[in-house]
Amino acid sequence: MSHGKIREDKTCLNCGHQVEERFCTHCGQENTEPKQVFHYLFTHFIEDFTHYDGQFWKTIKNLLFRPGKLTSIYLEGKRQLYVPPVKLYIFISFITFFMFSLFPLMNFGSNHKETAPTLHDKKKKDSINAITTARINGAIKKNNENVSKEDSATIAKINKTLAENAKATDLEDELNLDHGIDESTVISGARNAKEYDAIVAKNPSLGYNISSPFVHKFFELKESGITKKEIFKKLYEISFHNLPKALFIYLPVFALFLWFFHNKKKWWYFDHGVFTLHYFSFLLFVITIISILIHTQKLVNHIKVFDVLIDISYYVLALYSIGYFFIAHHRVYHSHGFVSFIIGFFLFFINFFAFCFLVVGLGLISFLMIH
Repeated sequence: MSHGKIREDKTCLNCGHQVEERFCTHCGQENTEPKQVFHYLFTHFIEDFTHYDGQFWKTIKNLLFRPGKLTSIYLEGKRQLYVPPVKLYIFISFITFFMFSLFPLMNFGSNHKETAPTLHDKKKKDSINAITTARINGAIKKNNENVSKEDSATIAKINKTLAENAKATDLEDELNLDHGIDESTVISGARNAKEYDAIVAKNPSLGYNISSPFVHKFFELKESGITKKEIFKKLYEISFHNLPKALFIYLPVFALFLWFFHNKKKWWYFDHGVFTLHYFSFLLFVITIISILIHTQKLVNHIKVFDVLIDISYYVLALYSIGYFFIAHHRVYHSHGFVSFIIGFFLFFINFFAFCFLVVGLGLISFLMIH
């Protein structure tokens, strides 16, 4: 319920009718003072969902634990008991996007103090060592007659130290390669963008033309000091963050697949849209919970018991999300158990692969925009 101060004037500011209590019986507007503190802009939005009759909390409870109930009740015409599907989806989307912006999963690209030595760095070290050694050897030849035994011993010691350092550097680079720290990645036989362009010029094809921007971006990130492991982690992060956007884009497609697989006379596209909004609201809620678990796991990663429990939670949520669809589909469309399962099976896997394709596509587009 709103906590705004009631106006002494009982004339409704919206329609001009007399307001006997708090709300106008003609238009429904609350008769509170129009001037409010700044935070009212946000608290009023929250209050619309969490007002005293518990509409929001009942909606969330049924959304999470009673698959298909919200859709069935809404399609029966009982539309004042729970939050409307569009309003619910928008609110949960807002919470999900807010969580992702406030607590990003990973931060790459801002700091690379511990990046592995690149091939360029190795060549640079080798050339410095070679120049230093050449200068010392040149000095020995030039001043051979004037060099004392002490100086000869010192020079020999320097040469020995340089040789040991070179060996240690080579060994370190080999270990880095073995552990994937400084991978000399080969893509289509190329180790860098220049070599790749040369290969594409010799063998132009549609596949090369499609992959070329992504390969160039990959080598660009590699040359900037980001390891292959970090690049793939960043691609994973981008794809996870794109899930809410992908769900929003995929809404009408998901409803369209439902429309294809069900009786056109009995079920309208509108009905499938309501089912889709409720199911996607559930998925967004699960994504938000997973995001919270990921951050919690980072905080308690030194406590093995909690770490294991959170890992188990990921699997439970994933399995529940799959089962949720089949249960909701059966309850809403009232089809025979086996028929419902077969239709649900085809719908789930067609949508799963189509949605994965969309997420990967959005991830690759975002990948190209990394700076």
